[in-house]
Amino acid sequence: MRFSPFLFIFIGLASCTSNHSKNFTSVAIEPVFVDSLSIRAIEPLDENRIWFAADKGIVGLIDNKQPKLATIKYEDSLLHFRSIAATDSAAFVLSIANPAVLYRIGFNGTEATNIQEVYTENAETVFYDSMKFWNNKEGIAMGDPIDGCLSILITQDGGNTWQKLPCDNLPKVETGEAAFAASNSNIALYKNNVWIATGGKQARIFRSKNKGKDWEVFDTPIVQGKAMTGIYSVDFFDAKTGVIFGGDWDKKDFNEGNKAITTDGGKTWSLLSNGEGPGYRSSVKFVPDTNGNDFVAVGSPGLSYSNDQGETWQELSKEGFYAIEFVNDSIAFASGKNKISKLIFK
Repeated sequence: MRFSPFLFIFIGLASCTSNHSKNFTSVAIEPVFVDSLSIRAIEPLDENRIWFAADKGIVGLIDNKQPKLATIKYEDSLLHFRSIAATDSAAFVLSIANPAVLYRIGFNGTEATNIQEVYTENAETVFYDSMKFWNNKEGIAMGDPIDGCLSILITQDGGNTWQKLPCDNLPKVETGEAAFAASNSNIALYKNNVWIATGGKQARIFRSKNKGKDWEVFDTPIVQGKAMTGIYSVDFFDAKTGVIFGGDWDKKDFNEGNKAITTDGGKTWSLLSNGEGPGYRSSVKFVPDTNGNDFVAVGSPGLSYSNDQGETWQELSKEGFYAIEFVNDSIAFASGKNKISKLIFK
């Protein structure tokens, strides 16, 4: 989707996870890269190296704050990227809009090598939103509906070739249902599972337990019904526990029906801190090594943190970001308008 610019916490679960909380009280934000770019897709390799994809055809690898940039054109057009993923040997970027072009960028461990076009799709309504890899061989990308189903690409050979799943293999979407290319985070993976979040007229979760072979779809209580409402981000701690976040982009302070949790793999969802805590956020992630207890959500209004599975929240910063990706239990990278920053939680 074109994107411009329960409260039931089971006692047993809460007691199990509470001791793993990091109990952050602040975050230090260090600039890593500043440029006149909109950066919605990042893929950290470690504490010092991070891939990113942006508008204006720019793809980059930042190594110790030193950017190595490439400008990618398709024929005479600069492409705009909001999806990125990486394996041990390559990075992958996928453009929005028509034509959709997916590139494999070789990586020798320190720098990019050759750039190869590995998939192209021409369609008036084509629009890809996000991409991830289960492992070095198997990956998935998703985009807005064409012919009544989500656009799903699968690779099983390390990204050298990609196949689009036929609509006969996928659940039907509702009219006006799509996804948001806001943060490369409306796909979540865990082992063989994949979850995909949608928004617009419907806010639902599509799930496959076998890497895209079979699918089912579940309703959520997230606000929906308008073009800019719905789920903007999904993350899973394990096969059962997941969180979704979003809201209404046109009413960013509105904090009802914008965040929810599941403990049954996505079949059912319960709203979190409804009417309290942060409003619209575009990216949410579990904090590593907190046993599914802590998560951080970022968006253009700021950065919010919960250490009790979303029951209560702290606003750690008013600085706006589009996307966040953790490297370990206290360091993350975040991207936004004209910037990438390193976040050190304390």
